[in-house]
Parts: sequence; structure tokens; C-alpha cells
Amino acid sequence: MQRMGSVLGIEPEAITEYKRIHADVWPEVLAMIAACNIRNYTIFLKEPENLLFAYFEYHGDDWAADAAKMAADPKTQEWWSVCMPMQTPLATRKKGEWWAEMESVFHVD
Repeated sequence: MQRMGSVLGIEPEAITEYKRIHADVWPEVLAMIAACNIRNYTIFLKEPENLLFAYFEYHGDDWAADAAKMAADPKTQEWWSVCMPMQTPLATRKKGEWWAEMESVFHVD
């Protein structure tokens, strides 16, 4: 299992809507998350900085393949088309990233 964290900005005027849609995520999107070996997925919001922090545990063998599978899914693409206009990627993210991946520096169970 691999723990993964990433960060992204959110437009302040979109926070209420972002919370609303995430309170009722589409079942097809949830099914694809599970099909891509992602578990324990959580998104946190930090205000007033308006940052989203995502944490999940990856239980698969090939993250690149599972990420590509998710990205190719039409319902996930539709979900992203709703979410992405509300989000602000960090200027310091790596090429090809939307959510900026973070390095794990500490963990304890």
C-alpha cells in the first residue's frame, strides 16, 4: 500500500458548491475510484488559504496504469469537468499535474 497526498487551490467563491457536490459524489465516480485500487480517499479544505489537500491509499501494482484508467473513464471526465473550473492548480506543480503531488515525510500508525 502506498499513501499519497496532493494539494490544489480552490476558488473562494466555489467553496460552497464544491462542498455540496462532494457531499453527494456520483456513484460511477466512486466505483471508478475503487476499481483503480484507491481506498481511504479524503479531501480536506484549509481556509482562508483556500487549499484542498487530498489523501488516499493506493493498493494496486501499477499507479500509472490505474491513473490512466481513471482518466479515460467518461463519467470521471464529466465529474472532472464540473470540478476543475472551481480549482486553481499551484504554479509550482510538476508538468502534467493538476493536483500537485506531495512527498511523504512522516507516518505513524
